[in-house]
Amino acid sequence: MTVTWGRALAYDVVVVFVFLLFGSRAHDSAAEGSGHLAALGACFAVALAVGWGAGRAWRAPARLWPTGVIVWLVTVAVGVTLRGLLVPGAGFAPAFLAVATGFLGVTLVGWRALAVPPRRRAG
Repeated sequence: MTVTWGRALAYDVVVVFVFLLFGSRAHDSAAEGSGHLAALGACFAVALAVGWGAGRAWRAPARLWPTGVIVWLVTVAVGVTLRGLLVPGAGFAPAFLAVATGFLGVTLVGWRALAVPPRRRAG
């Protein structure tokens, strides 16, 4: 299956949105207001854009390696850093880093693993 860069970007945006939605519901971030969720969204949207740039994801958007891994790791690193620096009271909690790394790894890399079937070896 061929995945266009537009579709791949949409998948990645949805993954990050779901991550933020589940996280805000789990921690009752609605009580902190919509500004808090918007700030988190902005941090991770910028992080995803940086990940796409670093991995040149538009060239082979569904490729697991290196595209998916670069997008994943850069999105986590930049997103968690921006969250800690820009979102009041967010800080740098190790538990958040672990959850962000795990969830975004499974989803950002995972959809790519499902989109590209494994190559068969001749023999």
